[in-house]
Amino acid sequence: MTTFTRHPSSFKDPSGFVFESGGKICRQVNQYYAAEYRQLMDSGLYKHLTDNKLLITHQELTENLTNTAGWYTTLVPEPVSYISYPYEWCFEQLRDAALLTLSVLRTSLQFGMILKDATPYNIQFNKGKAVFIDTLSFDKYNPQQPWIAYRQFCQCFLFPLYMEHYLKTDIQKILSTYLDGVPVDFIAKLLPLKSRLSLGVWLHVYLQQTAAASAKAPNNRTGKQAIQFSKKKLLDLTGHLSNIIKHFPEGRTYKTTWSNYYEDTILSKAYLQEKEKIVREYCNSSTARSVLDLGANDGYFSKLFAGYNMQVIATDADSRCISRLYQEVKKNNIQNLLPLILDIANPSPAIGFHNQERAAFHDRIKTDLVAALALVHHLVIGKNISLSALAGYFNDIAPELIIEFVPKEDEKVQQMLSTRPDTFIDYDQAHFEAYFSAYFNILSQTSIPGTRRVLYRMKRK
Repeated sequence: MTTFTRHPSSFKDPSGFVFESGGKICRQVNQYYAAEYRQLMDSGLYKHLTDNKLLITHQELTENLTNTAGWYTTLVPEPVSYISYPYEWCFEQLRDAALLTLSVLRTSLQFGMILKDATPYNIQFNKGKAVFIDTLSFDKYNPQQPWIAYRQFCQCFLFPLYMEHYLKTDIQKILSTYLDGVPVDFIAKLLPLKSRLSLGVWLHVYLQQTAAASAKAPNNRTGKQAIQFSKKKLLDLTGHLSNIIKHFPEGRTYKTTWSNYYEDTILSKAYLQEKEKIVREYCNSSTARSVLDLGANDGYFSKLFAGYNMQVIATDADSRCISRLYQEVKKNNIQNLLPLILDIANPSPAIGFHNQERAAFHDRIKTDLVAALALVHHLVIGKNISLSALAGYFNDIAPELIIEFVPKEDEKVQQMLSTRPDTFIDYDQAHFEAYFSAYFNILSQTSIPGTRRVLYRMKRK
């Protein structure tokens, strides 16, 4: 008998569910969705979307791996290297996911189908670009009905984009709180007065807020009237949404703490060049095929790792850094580098129903190698995380580790200590090596010429 494990995030849709069996991720299609699935496949929509790399491909199995009565067929989707969530994406990633959703919707209409939901959790970034992954999101198009997922699209895509655009603030923490999308009442209260000059804001925020309030009114007891919503109206709606989102500017100009690190705050170009030589030597000695680059900034070393054909996850807490790197990934078609926003001191936890619907970051992102370059002093002195605690943390996530130790005598550490008392009595190279040696074998250690900084290559014991 085949054993399987149902994915904890896949429980809401009667059309089918995702499960793991024999080390493979599969998707079951239930009899409930059989007619819609056949239209997706037989109409040519699936072929059109996959040929244009808008939808993930799959193989179809005739075996009922779950042995359930409602089974229709089993799909084995093309593997996605790493799963990420909207609250780990930069503005431009969410923007591209929104445009992809609208593009898939418009294409579906040409084949007599429509999207029944519009959530960013239907999107993943794979091989350098956004791709739609939910094969069961397609429904038969009914010209008598409006787009049922319009409100969800606004809450999950448009409203967060409006918030970051107008408020000039990151919205990742808000997205991790509102997993089903930002409520219209919430955004209507937050947007500044100048947003009222935008026709799009009036139509999709304030008009929607008014309609929602009217629907809840006590005197609104009348039955629902049939609404004629032609395909032209739907195409006009999606076209208007696309125009709004396309006109959000890329590469916003405001600077953040680390967005100009390599231009303004690096010790010297010589330091960077010497450090690169050492990291290349370590890469040549490693057999790792995947790397998690923590504190990647704008991805200088992430791109170096990618050049060694590693699958690279580049993370930084600064959204502007990740934004710049993502735009470079798109421009240069770097297919093995995924930029994500991550605060190491507060990484994405397991959240959602039963705290299992959305897995924690380090449960999803597992790599052969972890890189922590010019990072340790920020965590110890900036975040008050002890060296011993850091050693335990890296032991949990890093089979192999490339890490840089920056001593107290370093100019940057002195700058950090100038604004606070030095209570870090064990922050020195000897204690660093002692704490990390409890978990790792130190394979190499190399001083960076012209500095007191030291690079290490380690392997978990």
